[in-house]
Amino acid sequence: MKVTLIGIDLAKSIFQVCGVNQVGKRVFNRQLRRARLMAFLLQHPEATIAMEACSGSNYWGRTLQQHGFKVMLIPPQHVKPFVKGNKNDRNDAFAITEAARRPDLKCVEPRTLAQTDMIQVHRVLDRMVRQRPALINQIRGFLNDYGIVVAQVKEKLLAALPDLLEDAENGLTLSSRSLLHEMYEQWRQANEAIKRIEKGLKNQARSNDDAQRLMRMKGVAVKIATATIAHAGNGHGYKSGRHFSANLGLVPREYSSGGQQRLGGITKRGNQYLRGLLIQGAWSVVRNVDKNDDRLSRWAKQLVERRGKQKTVVAVANKMARIMWSMLYHQTEYRAN
Repeated sequence: MKVTLIGIDLAKSIFQVCGVNQVGKRVFNRQLRRARLMAFLLQHPEATIAMEACSGSNYWGRTLQQHGFKVMLIPPQHVKPFVKGNKNDRNDAFAITEAARRPDLKCVEPRTLAQTDMIQVHRVLDRMVRQRPALINQIRGFLNDYGIVVAQVKEKLLAALPDLLEDAENGLTLSSRSLLHEMYEQWRQANEAIKRIEKGLKNQARSNDDAQRLMRMKGVAVKIATATIAHAGNGHGYKSGRHFSANLGLVPREYSSGGQQRLGGITKRGNQYLRGLLIQGAWSVVRNVDKNDDRLSRWAKQLVERRGKQKTVVAVANKMARIMWSMLYHQTEYRAN
């Protein structure tokens, strides 16, 4: 029987590969080692390859597309309902083929190498920025145990630490001075590393035409522009601007039944990191509506008067996402007025 669809349960070394025919009947469901996977798939050149969107799926998606395969990367939440019986690799691989045969299934486009480079920079930068406050708070707690309290601003604490370590009369013991010196060096090195990574991100934005066009928009700077490109690419993975904003969780949650429509807060689905950046960018627009006279600022000002700042910020973030999708999809410039 001719295999028309192959579902792969990805792993590090051993992959579960399930092939089905045009009516969805299982033809094979077997394990393959990483080194043999590509040679096996090339025996079925007309088959569509389906995988869950997870670690490694972008690499395999790009590689298979280069060999002429049609690739479907399926969000894991769309596969889970089709797992029958106990959860194991065989059932997971077959569930992927079942999900891939559903009509109107929303799939993910494999990231390009340029998108991968951008998203990795953002992930490392986000981790380092989130870890730094824990180090600062630990330093403050240690100093407080010796009766030393420094102003809340982190720059003041960083500037005060060398003098505190040199002061022999402040009550710090030899062991605490050694430990605090190590923590001070960690903090200083973390600051330098974050600056280097941010500089690299700016260089990526400077050399990317799409990022340059996006940054001409109100509220969009290097982080939002590069994170949007890393997530959306050229925008062709989304059928509309609303589809893109819904993917980021910036549309109302709906719970309707019996002909009665009930809308709540935003869904908060999808890319939490990019959604947070857009909210920050929207705040910069809302805070400066009185200083600007472009179309977005005028619209935001009217909305603030009717609905308040909190709801306006979410609405502005939604509109920013739609505008950026349109600019990427249609390759157009931002028109402020």
